[in-house]
Amino acid sequence: MQAVQHRDNSVVVTLPFRAVSARNARARLTGDLRRARVPLPVVDDARTVLSELIGNAVRHAQPLPSGRLLVSWWIEPEAVVVAVTDGGGRSAPRVAHNGEEALGGRGLAIVESLSRRWWVQRAADSSTVTAEIPVSLSRSHRRAE
Repeated sequence: MQAVQHRDNSVVVTLPFRAVSARNARARLTGDLRRARVPLPVVDDARTVLSELIGNAVRHAQPLPSGRLLVSWWIEPEAVVVAVTDGGGRSAPRVAHNGEEALGGRGLAIVESLSRRWWVQRAADSSTVTAEIPVSLSRSHRRAE
């Protein structure tokens, strides 16, 4: 079961450290963004980015000491911001440049293409990957800073 907290203008959801948690997070994010009247293409991009960040956390990192992961999002005047906090991995998340035949390894490339920018914050027992999805720019004009 998920625990939801509201902090300032953000939503923080505690989820099991499992890939299926992406589905629950996407549903909650979609509802929140639609109620806030965020344009549907931005909602779709935010859902995709959140899914990729959760998938990467579950594949490449460890759970937080609680055995769970934290997912959060908030709306800024020019962006929807999503973040996933896990227990960290062996290396910092980075965009992989795999060949066309590769079956995986495109998650952060997708995040980079849909986000205005993304970054990683590492602490002793956690790692947070955050991405800003612009609300005013078309997808063709987005690039990581």
